[in-house]
Amino acid sequence: MISSAKWLNTPGLISLGGGLPCPDYFPFEELDIKVPQVPRFSPFRNGHAHEGSDYCLLRAGKHDMAEGTSMFDITTAMQYGQAHGAAQFLRFLVEHTELIHDPPYQDWSCTMTVGNTSALDVTLRMLSNRGDWMLSEEYTFVAAAEAAGALGVKTAAVPMDEHGMRADGLNDVLTNWDEKERGGPKPFLVYTVPTGQNPTGATQTAQRRRDIYAVAQKHELIIIEDDPYYYLQMDPYTGPEDSPGAAAASPPASHDDFIKSLVPSYLSIDTDGRVIRMDSFSKVVAPGTRAGWITAPEQMVDRYRAHAELSTQAPSGTSQLVLFKLLEDHWGHAGYLDWLMHLRVEYTARRNVMMAACDQYLPKNIVSWAVPVAGIFCWLRLDHTRHPRYGETSLEKIEEEVFDAIIRQKTWLMNGSWFRPDRAEKLGGIFFRATYAAAPFDQIQEGIQRLGKAVRETFKPN
Repeated sequence: MISSAKWLNTPGLISLGGGLPCPDYFPFEELDIKVPQVPRFSPFRNGHAHEGSDYCLLRAGKHDMAEGTSMFDITTAMQYGQAHGAAQFLRFLVEHTELIHDPPYQDWSCTMTVGNTSALDVTLRMLSNRGDWMLSEEYTFVAAAEAAGALGVKTAAVPMDEHGMRADGLNDVLTNWDEKERGGPKPFLVYTVPTGQNPTGATQTAQRRRDIYAVAQKHELIIIEDDPYYYLQMDPYTGPEDSPGAAAASPPASHDDFIKSLVPSYLSIDTDGRVIRMDSFSKVVAPGTRAGWITAPEQMVDRYRAHAELSTQAPSGTSQLVLFKLLEDHWGHAGYLDWLMHLRVEYTARRNVMMAACDQYLPKNIVSWAVPVAGIFCWLRLDHTRHPRYGETSLEKIEEEVFDAIIRQKTWLMNGSWFRPDRAEKLGGIFFRATYAAAPFDQIQEGIQRLGKAVRETFKPN
């Protein structure tokens, strides 16, 4: 079937061999999408757009390609597709990748995915065997460790600091790897979320990335760069005076300034072709699109496509069509950059609201945090030594006690222990993950105030 596809473009060919349904019976004639105009992206405050929002209607028809009105239409998008995605949309993604990252080697390529979690699953299937190990931050994206575990791949933790994974920690883990003690070979895959890391919110500096890349060269590692928060890099936080944050941030002066302000990706420093970069629309357009792409050496991309053909098969055609109409037909590369700059302002404002609330409501003798410079998460450390029963009970029980108190205050945060890749490891501290991504400003403030009450309730002396 796959080998015969090359004959389908033969002039005059009558196809009676494929298993494609007739598009005449697709019960969709037109798809209308209301989207914001460039550059009039209005700020959203407490769930509502400011007045003055400017929208337009995009229309995708069933036969736009035949009628010469668009390069992509319902007939094509809703038919069986290729694992690499529709060529029309993939071209936009390749151009975008070159514009932002400009990989410093020749044979790089892109292929579409159905999101980064699926992309990691496919990557592990094509590169790992049961009993292998993968490296990650000591607190990591839960689904990543679970996806690896489902394939029989164990995850080893690498120490972190406020700037994410430590290069010296990565080198130490690999240098001192004991195959007999670990029960598996020395890892050659390192999984990292370098920007606005989930769950800690940490962002690796440019120098940190270069140092980790050097360790990867020394130990012959493949770097899996999972970077859905890359464009949610923010303006600096200067203090509580930024609250409520609505006027604290302003977009960069130009597209070039915006691109230069971004911390270089691993892909952009990858001279060896050892990086598999995973991009996603989940945090910058909508997670329900289930659309993203990987960038890697052509040989790796071809192998990924072969695996995807027999699993996810192809990204959703409907999602691709919607994204194509928005990004290619409507915004273009310049408009998309305008949108990303707009998100920078919006998320900076949200971050500022949470930071001001933390300054105001949390007991600083117990709770500490690093101000996130990217992403949607704030990582809160609790000084467990100040708990009245410290030394008498486990950290796990203290963490659970704090969590129960938070719930009683009708607030919800995520326990830090849930993000450990190796749950058998002894808990080294008490952390909670908070997010400022979606709640209205007043609820962010109220939620942090309730958190402060829960902490004081739990840590009060007997």
